[in-house]
Amino acid sequence: MSRPTPFDRPIARDCHPLSRRTYRVATAAIENCWMLVSKCLQYRIPGALIYGESRLGKTYAIEYLRMLIQRELPAVPTFHVQAEHKVSRSEGAFFSCLLRAVRHPEPDAGRNSGKRKALHDRLLAVAEAQSSSTVVFFCDEAQRYSLHEYEWLRDVHDELAQSGVRLTTFLFGQEQLCDKRARFQASGDTQIVKRFMVETLRFRGVCSMEDAATCLKSYDEHEYPPGSGWSFTRYYFPYAFDAGLRLEMCAPLLWAAFAVAHQNATLAGAVEIPMEYFSRAVEAVLLDGLTRDAVDFKLGEQRWSEVVKHCGYVVSEQAVERNARGLGS
Repeated sequence: MSRPTPFDRPIARDCHPLSRRTYRVATAAIENCWMLVSKCLQYRIPGALIYGESRLGKTYAIEYLRMLIQRELPAVPTFHVQAEHKVSRSEGAFFSCLLRAVRHPEPDAGRNSGKRKALHDRLLAVAEAQSSSTVVFFCDEAQRYSLHEYEWLRDVHDELAQSGVRLTTFLFGQEQLCDKRARFQASGDTQIVKRFMVETLRFRGVCSMEDAATCLKSYDEHEYPPGSGWSFTRYYFPYAFDAGLRLEMCAPLLWAAFAVAHQNATLAGAVEIPMEYFSRAVEAVLLDGLTRDAVDFKLGEQRWSEVVKHCGYVVSEQAVERNARGLGS
């Protein structure tokens, strides 16, 4: 008996965000971040600190949060600022970095005072164009900032406030960011803490079967193109999806596969899966649908174990442990 004609997918496979790895799905950690971001924007809290290990997906979270703000608060402009690693600090380089983040056409032109003014004018113009009294900075790798750079950023806040625009800053960084907060408090630099570190939140990876289910449900529900009715799971498994397949139901199998891999590799600590490796495993399974989709298709323990084995989780964690032992010695 010949197989039925495949469903007509709304876009070509090569154009799908999963194929290009340009998509974002919700995680429990991102949901916690969104609660904090929403609180800060609602109550006009000027800044918050989100910290965690480098491989857990904080940069991924920033882009997801920007997408949520665009959806829920479309008038509020947001910018992703990448803190640069530099041996020496200079005011000019700092403001050039901020100007690049806000897409200024000439970020390196002029003296320090000119760059300050260019940044102020650019942010003011963006806010006015969107009829917003708020601008949001998401500062990635913020543990790299020195006291001077935080002071320069505080000046940006103050100068914008004088023009009627409120700048809210969310600092994302590694655990050293919390150490800096403690040092600022101990040294009396509380103006930095009060401005940028009022609230703190630890960012985590996928830490439980419930977290895994939250992520997998996003693949089942997130549609592309938006409003098309074609979720990621349906796009790659249209027949199986129509017959009831949902990735969320596989959360126990996927979590168990990661837990077994963690145990067999004798990795230290509890299982905490970085989003990069979790998403790789899920993507491998979804891509199976291009050749294996069928009404009776089932996802079993063996396939989840295979994708976890090859997603890079164990190799990455082992490398982290080796580096930690090297630093410790």
